[in-house]
Amino acid sequence: MNCHDPLFLLLNGEIQRSITRRTFLQRSASGIGLAALGSLLNQTNAAGTFSGPPKDGSIPLDFPNWTPKAKRVIYLFQSGAPSQMELFDPKPLLVNRRGENLPASIRQGQRLTTMTSGQATFPVAPSIFQFGQHGQSGAWLSELLPNLGKIADELCIVRSVFTEAINHDPAITFIQTGSQLPGRPSIGSWLSYGLGSENKDLPAYVVLTSFGTGRRDDQPLYDRLWGSGFLPSKHQGVKFRNSGDPVLYLSNPPGVDREIRRETLDELNGLNRRRLDVIGDPEISTRIAQYEMAFRMQTSVPDLTDISKEPQSVLDLYGPEVKKTGTYAANCLLARRLAQRDVRFIQLFHMGWDHHGGLPKAIKGQCNDTDQATAALIQDLKQHGLLEDTLIVWGGEFGRTIYSQGTLTPEDYGRDHHPRCFSVFLAGAGVKAGTTFGETDDYCYNIVRDPVHVHDLNATVLSLLGIDHTRLTFRFQGRDFRLTDIHGNKVQGLMA
Repeated sequence: MNCHDPLFLLLNGEIQRSITRRTFLQRSASGIGLAALGSLLNQTNAAGTFSGPPKDGSIPLDFPNWTPKAKRVIYLFQSGAPSQMELFDPKPLLVNRRGENLPASIRQGQRLTTMTSGQATFPVAPSIFQFGQHGQSGAWLSELLPNLGKIADELCIVRSVFTEAINHDPAITFIQTGSQLPGRPSIGSWLSYGLGSENKDLPAYVVLTSFGTGRRDDQPLYDRLWGSGFLPSKHQGVKFRNSGDPVLYLSNPPGVDREIRRETLDELNGLNRRRLDVIGDPEISTRIAQYEMAFRMQTSVPDLTDISKEPQSVLDLYGPEVKKTGTYAANCLLARRLAQRDVRFIQLFHMGWDHHGGLPKAIKGQCNDTDQATAALIQDLKQHGLLEDTLIVWGGEFGRTIYSQGTLTPEDYGRDHHPRCFSVFLAGAGVKAGTTFGETDDYCYNIVRDPVHVHDLNATVLSLLGIDHTRLTFRFQGRDFRLTDIHGNKVQGLMA
């Protein structure tokens, strides 16, 4: 990169002169490089591909690539990895193999975590929970999910998802960003970047978190899971707190009214614009936009979180926890209200699914948290006419082993991490409802039909939003990056 670079030469003379050698080197060293120059030029499309000087000074957008089925996503992420054998993938034949050692022909030398690699045996632990068929589709669901069973014909259950990571942090990072290493943009940030926002008063990407009753001291969550990585920071997820005010500093301090706040912001924005004119740093534009968004959120967020006018029938649908701020039920209702306001990507992280021991009791608690509220959200969206253009995704970062971690007893067992197969379900816009897709072997250990890699799952989500996942790219440090890296195919069998 130098003053002979074609992108630099397209800058007008005044901006060229304003970029001193020191500023230029600082920007290059911080990794912004050509992407920053592209932002200065205002001549890149949404996917960061240089497209020549626009005649009207606008930024040409290439998305959606086709008519989308979905306008928005509600991603119900179950952090800690739910056990597929207890919920969606029954294996009744294993009842007669209880306590037997997992055959080496099934395990096939798969690497184990340090939590079970030292076990002398790997006793098969059939689920103690019963399954039944539901709806016209005859979908098999656990007795732990009675409310989801009532809406089984809305679900597309995928039993054959697999991933590349065997431990929590890299696996969650991978499914969120397409890489096991931190630093890349999350899926919500990619959608904000590619499709933008349809609500000027709320962020395009909102994150809600809740603690499960199954295991309250479960795996932690890190803000980078909804970070924007190397994308402009305006695309990062905005986390609403699960206690107290949803957003800090939402209220003005004593002695400062809205008019004074407006005047202060106008002065501050004026200073920022002057600095932007001098050095052209696109992050200054982001800062200005975020200040303005924060000002508008002082009005929009209190209105969003006020559920006092919700009918009692709706509150009853979500269950008794719905009025407790920060619970999964309360967040599900909030997700519907965010969807009504056309927030692009809404993500709920529910912790507590990491059941290495005491699984039967713990998973009952988790399902008590989530079953009724999840079913209520889908029903509520449908009643409001929103399910037809809202995509629901429910799932965790990997699956669980069929063998018991630790001692196996008639009433108790645990399960270790298992990346080779796990279950998720989709519902809503463009999804082939009333379908069970993919198949695992008799031990729920290997996929035997229709495998779906994490990149395939993400490619399918993007496709339902009208995005060709191979075209949603951003050039960073000399390479075009995307959510699906250099892999992934949309899974036609999941789409209506």
